[in-house]
Amino acid sequence: MNSADDSKQRKTIPIVPEPSGSADEVMVSLYAASKKIYPRSVEGIFAYWRWIFVVLTQLIFYGLPWIEWGTRQAVLFDLASRRFYIFGLVLYPQDFIYLTGLLVISALALFLFTAVAGRLWCGYACPQTVYSEIFLWIERKIEGDRSARMRLDDADFSLEKLVKKWYKHFIWIFLSIWTGFTFVGYFTPIRELVMEFFLTQMSSWELFWVFFYAFATYGNAGFMREQVCKYMCPYARFQSAMFDNDTLIVTYDAERGEPRGPRAKSADVAALNLGACVDCTLCVQVCPTGIDIRDGLQYECIGCGACADVCDTVMDKLGYAKGLVRYSTQNALDNKWTPQQIWQRVMRPKVQIYTMILVAVTLGLLVSLGLRTPFKVDVVRDRSTLSRITESGTLENVYRLQIMNAAEVPRTYHLSVNGLPNLKITTQTDVTVEAAQARWVVLSAEIPYGSADSGSHKIQFEVQAIGSDDFVIEKSVFIVPR
Repeated sequence: MNSADDSKQRKTIPIVPEPSGSADEVMVSLYAASKKIYPRSVEGIFAYWRWIFVVLTQLIFYGLPWIEWGTRQAVLFDLASRRFYIFGLVLYPQDFIYLTGLLVISALALFLFTAVAGRLWCGYACPQTVYSEIFLWIERKIEGDRSARMRLDDADFSLEKLVKKWYKHFIWIFLSIWTGFTFVGYFTPIRELVMEFFLTQMSSWELFWVFFYAFATYGNAGFMREQVCKYMCPYARFQSAMFDNDTLIVTYDAERGEPRGPRAKSADVAALNLGACVDCTLCVQVCPTGIDIRDGLQYECIGCGACADVCDTVMDKLGYAKGLVRYSTQNALDNKWTPQQIWQRVMRPKVQIYTMILVAVTLGLLVSLGLRTPFKVDVVRDRSTLSRITESGTLENVYRLQIMNAAEVPRTYHLSVNGLPNLKITTQTDVTVEAAQARWVVLSAEIPYGSADSGSHKIQFEVQAIGSDDFVIEKSVFIVPR
């Protein structure tokens, strides 16, 4: 039975008569065992672009932790000290708004790309797709292409089978552990992590996350593969809400391809009353999720274009025009549009709105980062110390200020306060904070006794970076007792 038949068989829901009871009752089995998918290797323009994204994403992922910025790791999310270093940018938990902006940009970008060309993220840059491609490449290099892997799995136990299987899994496990190690290297300086590893001094949490991420990579990319895309990923379920008839998707030109059927290369297609499709089922054999694109758009399709690549290869061999399976839109197929007409409709109002909002939010985030003051101040009135009259006859309130220096050099800050007549700081007014550090400062503010009515009075603390125009104003209150 060929792969196309296998695909159809997997979708069958058997109906088995109930062994007892009414003759009209039937038992419906909701489980249909799925067979392992053996994707065939493919070459072509879309396969080429997939591997570009594989190399690009992995160079970034594996290489970024090793890049240094001054005396520290360029990208480091230091959870212990609650600081996040991204090249020259130092962020604190109070900068959570920037993470929110990044998530909004990511969501808008996903909506935009999906509206334009369907599941581009899934087909080319999703970690599940990327690592599945890498693991499949390793599997092909060791066990061979599709038919060789199928024969090996069906063969009886032998030394050759044992060696190939163990060799494959050894490389998979090594790559998975290195992936987990790199992941943890974004939260613990990776050079320190390497030394801890060789000295067997890694903490229990570091070990846990290395092996947890390694196990997830090994399981998802080595075994589950298409099951993650089909059953675990929520994107497959709601993607149709962002599709319309002008969305670029991988499509089969049924009008040109049907009726399908095998034929000799020199055969007269018109005389045989056949379409361009030779029913070779190669489009099914190369599909990483095992679907038949000739059945129309299906939620399992990740838009990788592998079927388009292999179909173009077949068309070349037969001397037919390419594009029987291609990226197109439903309206383009129905109306036989030219590529120029397709692209004119791709930039439709919905896409333009998504683009404008995405550009506006991105520019807003970049401008906010550019204008961001390189230090932050939090003021907390010391509730454990009540307002009191000092020996010199003034009324004193005590405050605690946290100054967070986001610059990469030590800075000195001048503190001042205003909001009430004759209000002044009677403790230290110049504070030095080390590079990318935070410091708590206890200070007292005083006014002459009787110079203000009883109650709560709004005041402002101004923190000025000496040698710079940067300053921060923080509000607080001064309590005058009855």
